[in-house]
Amino acid sequence: MKYLIAGLGNIGDEYKYTRHNIGFEVTDFLAASHEATFKSDRLAFVAEFRLRGKSVWLIKPTTFMNLSGKAIQYWMQKLNIPKEHLLVIADDLALPLGKLRLRPSGSDAGHNGFKSITLHLEGDQYPRLRFGIGNNFAKGRQVDFVLGKWAPEEEETVKKQIETAAKAAESFVLAGLQNTMNEFNR
Repeated sequence: MKYLIAGLGNIGDEYKYTRHNIGFEVTDFLAASHEATFKSDRLAFVAEFRLRGKSVWLIKPTTFMNLSGKAIQYWMQKLNIPKEHLLVIADDLALPLGKLRLRPSGSDAGHNGFKSITLHLEGDQYPRLRFGIGNNFAKGRQVDFVLGKWAPEEEETVKKQIETAAKAAESFVLAGLQNTMNEFNR
C-alpha cells in the first residue's frame, strides 16, 4: 500500500520558517524521523520511507502554493495513489495557533493551495490536516502575517505541534482516517 503526504509551502529561503510553510516543516520532520532524504524531482522535492510495510511518499511542491494541485495530481498519477491515501498538510488562519484539524474533505476556506488541489483533483474529497497559525494581524495585513516568521513566543508551541502533526500523519497511514480523527481532533 502506498500513501502520499503533501506538505504545502513556498520554495525559497525567504519563505523558510514562515507560517505559510508549516506543511513543509511537518514533512521535513517526518522525513528526518524516518531517515528519509528529499531529492529534487518533477514539480516537487520528494522523499520515501517504509512504515510497517507501507510505502510513504512525501512531497513538498516546488510549484509555489497557488499551483500545489499540479504537483499533487502529477505524483498521485505517477505513483497510482488514490485520493483516500493522500494527506495534505497546510496552514489555517481560522484555527488558533497550534490547533490541528483533520478532515476527509472540505472547502478551501480561501486557501490558495487547497483551491489549486480541488481544481486539479476535480473535487474537495481528499483528506487534509490543517495546522492553526492563528489570526493575530491588523486589518489588511493578512498576507504579511501568513508570509511572516513565527514570533518568538509562538516557537515552542509550533515545534511541539509539528511533532504532533507528524504523529497524526503516521497514524493516518497506520490506523486510517477515522481513527486518526478520533485521536487528534481534540
